[in-house]
Amino acid sequence: MAIIEEWLPPTRENYDLILKVWQISYPIIGSMQWLTSWYGMGKTSVTSRLNLPGRIGWLTMEAPGFLTLLYLMKVLPEQHGIDDLPWQNKVLAGLFICNATCIGSWLAAYGPTTEAAWSSQSSILQFSSGILVFYLGLSGNFFHDEELRDIRRREAQRQERAKLEQNGHHASNKGKGVEKHYQIPQAGLFRYVLYPHYLCEWVEWAGFWMAAGWGCAPARAFLVNEMFAMFPRAVRGRRWYLERFGEDKVGRRWAVIPGVW
Repeated sequence: MAIIEEWLPPTRENYDLILKVWQISYPIIGSMQWLTSWYGMGKTSVTSRLNLPGRIGWLTMEAPGFLTLLYLMKVLPEQHGIDDLPWQNKVLAGLFICNATCIGSWLAAYGPTTEAAWSSQSSILQFSSGILVFYLGLSGNFFHDEELRDIRRREAQRQERAKLEQNGHHASNKGKGVEKHYQIPQAGLFRYVLYPHYLCEWVEWAGFWMAAGWGCAPARAFLVNEMFAMFPRAVRGRRWYLERFGEDKVGRRWAVIPGVW
């Protein structure tokens, strides 16, 4: 059953249109970040009644993507007379959680849907290497994100101890928000760049593109779109670090790509 006739799931013509718009519009929108230093989360966020708890906000943002992908993987093959999808499609679908209309349609019907098609799209060696690169990037992403979370956890514990001492160990504010605190992380690639989690995410989705085959336009578009969206934030973020901590503490750290920018 179609949720939106001819659009969700999309016909082949509408899929091509969505993909073309996605490839052209997002880099333009992402590039607009060069025009302003403000960003609605993190260092430049503001207190507002409209703010949502981080976990709820993230789940709300991501849920439509993977739900759309699962829906397309279920509906589109039946509409195109495809009895069963190759295992490569299912592995990539399991890894992917957003950009679902383009990727979901490609995996479900408009990309390779037979073993023979996959043999010319991406060899087993290329597919396996791409999955390996994906997980290397994912691991690096988790590691560096965890380092950032650990800074917040340590600061929360410090603030909690300070409040307990101030209140004579009789009251606790545990569970309440933590005052903003920033420091320059030192672990892993943070020694060389200020946004290694961005770099690792690019490596992650470059692996996805490699596994899907270099001709997979949705995977390529997603990687390019991510870079257009995140690169301006990294460059402006480095300027923020310089203003807050000074050139001596930032040192020779690059924004996101060691030795390049």
